Amino acid sequence: MSINIIIAGPRGRMGSEAVNMVHNEDSFELVACIDRKHNGMSMNEIDGLPDIDVPFYEDPEECLQQTDADVLIDLTIPEAGFVHTKLALLYDVRPVVGTSGFTPDQIDALRDLSNSHGTGCIIAPNFAVGAVLMMRFAKEAAKYLPDIEIIEKHHDKKLDAPSGTAVKTADLIKDARESKQQGHPDEKETMDGARGADTDGIHIHSVRLPGLVAHQEVLFGGPGQTLTIKHDSYNRESFMAGVKLAVNKVMSMNELVYGLDNILD
Repeated sequence: MSINIIIAGPRGRMGSEAVNMVHNEDSFELVACIDRKHNGMSMNEIDGLPDIDVPFYEDPEECLQQTDADVLIDLTIPEAGFVHTKLALLYDVRPVVGTSGFTPDQIDALRDLSNSHGTGCIIAPNFAVGAVLMMRFAKEAAKYLPDIEIIEKHHDKKLDAPSGTAVKTADLIKDARESKQQGHPDEKETMDGARGADTDGIHIHSVRLPGLVAHQEVLFGGPGQTLTIKHDSYNRESFMAGVKLAVNKVMSMNELVYGLDNILD
């Protein structure tokens, strides 16, 4: 039996990759798309998109009401993604969300809704399996090398900084090490922001440039040594194995999970 899927954001860089992945996966069925343009049209009527007979909806609630869907894949922006995810849960459609930038309060609200409906939901700051392993290794290393800085680099169209992956990495590190302040106690920025963001003493630096996709380095320092754990995504196809995994996993879940690391065996 196939899994019926709605994709929100099908014309975006990530969304278009997801369209191809779902279309080429035998156990998945693309049944509708949510998009801010082309209401009432079919994908095969829109220039530059695959020749697939799938309806487009501008109104997400109308889409959820009129479509027999199991899963919503949302790859949009935080403002739209939160609305889409909330509506999907209200209609007992399982969201798989790759949109980063949700606030902790928004995630808590979605968790409460997911749990009250018993409808699975996966929100993942990064769907690249290698990035998830990078975060897992960073958490382990933090037990032994607690002086840490994070450098994350993304394309110049990314809206949120720091990235969701960097924030998730810092959260995992904080679970593994004692809170501490790093650097000289009298350190002073001669230019505001020179030392990046600071969370629990961990400095996070965000780089935005054309030509980049998604990259992160976690740097550890200790007496006489350094350790760097690094991951690079060179194209958006790198995220699709994680999206596919999340779609299959969410079908058997009844609560919200934040982070792909929580569903890896």
